[in-house]
Amino acid sequence: MKKSYYLFNPGRLSRKDNTLKFVPINEDGIEGKAKYLPVEGVQNLFCFGSLDANSALYNFLGRNQIGVHFFDYYEHYTGSFMPKEYLLSGKVLVNQVAHYSAVKKRILLAQLFIEGAAFNMLKNLKYYNKKNRDLEGQIGKITKLVKQIPSTTAIDELMGIEGNIRIVYYTAFSSIITDFEMNNRTKQPPNNEVNAMISFVNMLCYTQCLDQIYHTQLNPTISFLHEPGFRRFSLALDLAEVFKPLLADRLIFSMFNKKMIQKSDFDFTLNSCLLKESGRKKVLRSWDEKLNETFKHRSLDRSISYKRLVRLECYKLVKHVMGMQEYKPFKTWW
Repeated sequence: MKKSYYLFNPGRLSRKDNTLKFVPINEDGIEGKAKYLPVEGVQNLFCFGSLDANSALYNFLGRNQIGVHFFDYYEHYTGSFMPKEYLLSGKVLVNQVAHYSAVKKRILLAQLFIEGAAFNMLKNLKYYNKKNRDLEGQIGKITKLVKQIPSTTAIDELMGIEGNIRIVYYTAFSSIITDFEMNNRTKQPPNNEVNAMISFVNMLCYTQCLDQIYHTQLNPTISFLHEPGFRRFSLALDLAEVFKPLLADRLIFSMFNKKMIQKSDFDFTLNSCLLKESGRKKVLRSWDEKLNETFKHRSLDRSISYKRLVRLECYKLVKHVMGMQEYKPFKTWW
């Protein structure tokens, strides 16, 4: 079974026969003990430290369908190396572009992404409301905002509603999470532990969506809710909206409330708060466990992993743009 590997230390990555060789390098330029990764067991690489690699290495990674995701010192996603698309489909590309270009087709898909995201947010709030967190106010406000979605006629208008939904949703985090306060949502950089966790786990959700899109005929740069850009895979942002409440937020609530992550796992520098390496490792371990966890899928009547669930969402989008089946966003039932 292929796995994701996380490279925290600066180092040199090279090919040795049919194996990836990683040599960590400390601040003084001294090389550490080499680590070897059999290429057939690597799904993708996440690099949080500077990486020294040459074009031959990237050619090798490309031939083996291994993506590499890069992050800066502040844990911001900066870009990816993705192998050449191997599931190219002219028909899917043409129809995907047509759905972006046609205003009504695009707004419909964008509305469905927000509808699915809001439903999953409400599911989280209702769960914790039953646990005496007193979230009736947030539930009522979001429910009213959701009713405005079908009447939107422009992406900007829809994004405004989505922004208001998320603002209300985030006000509930301080009630859901024990021992930590979130206050306002801050991103660049995060100003407290909860904001640091949200930024980090949301980034993981985005890259997971990007990985799964790559394994379908969809083009990751052609999106419907978020405006396509020159330097980002905006379709992954669209899909991440649906899955952040399920995969990212539930993980955050669980790790804080079960005290799996502590104040000592965060580093405060200047006006920012970032996860230390110890904290990142804890989060990544729980993230991988979550993705590989299985549940009984209602429609398929069989057990699938959360990682597979994201792939299935991509397939549903392919069927929609091809006119085979109307897209319905994934909505949690638990």
